[in-house]
Amino acid sequence: QVQLVESGGGLVQAGGSLRLSCAASGSIFSVNAIGWYRQPPGKQRELVAIITGAGTTNYVDSVKGRFTISRGNAKNSVYLQMNSMKPEDTAVYYCNAVITTEIPRLTSNYWGQGTQVTVSS
Repeated sequence: QVQLVESGGGLVQAGGSLRLSCAASGSIFSVNAIGWYRQPPGKQRELVAIITGAGTTNYVDSVKGRFTISRGNAKNSVYLQMNSMKPEDTAVYYCNAVITTEIPRLTSNYWGQGTQVTVSS
């Protein structure tokens, strides 16, 4: 019914950059909020960045000034530009969205499959 697909993960050296992409597809009425979580090895999942339907953004303190979240023109996609990357950014990154479907008209939380990001020192 609804699917989130991430891309752009990979291996990068400290100080480098990566750009993650996520596209939502299916019977979508609206994407109310969409963003990124990450889970480093041996640690709990945390919110990295989110952008709401009103266009407001929120970032975890550790990525402020380095990462930028944005939405595509179609509003069914989201991007995470990651600059000045650090080894502690190494994690599986998951796209997450609050989506209202067309039929039936229901609002639910959806997750992508995850994409691995590894930062070497």
